[in-house]
Amino acid sequence: MPNRVEWEPRYSVGNETLDHQHRELLARCNTLADCLADDSEASQQKFLDTFDELMVFAREHFAAEAALLASSGYPELEDHQEEREEFDYLAAEIVTTANFDRIELHRFLALWWVGHIVESSEKYQNFLKPV
Repeated sequence: MPNRVEWEPRYSVGNETLDHQHRELLARCNTLADCLADDSEASQQKFLDTFDELMVFAREHFAAEAALLASSGYPELEDHQEEREEFDYLAAEIVTTANFDRIELHRFLALWWVGHIVESSEKYQNFLKPV
């Protein structure tokens, strides 16, 4: 079974809204992992539905994150925008169910989101105000 990704306190950016969203992104990656343990048609459909929901939620998350960073005076907003655009491109053109099997999609998304969350915790803590 693919690895599940658990939230760790060191992942916190110090803002409850973003921390909650980051936990939710990891939870959706874990749902994808759970679907891989069952090869039934229902599980395969749940994987596809969760994948689609994750992609929608990712865009909502990036918008919320950008707004909070802008209101907090974060000096590297352009870098954040580039990360957002990179994810949009990957999600639309490359990381799709047409190009990858379910295991590869899960692996990529879990690693990508952990990387985003770890980097966020390092960069954003000094700028974000608790909500």
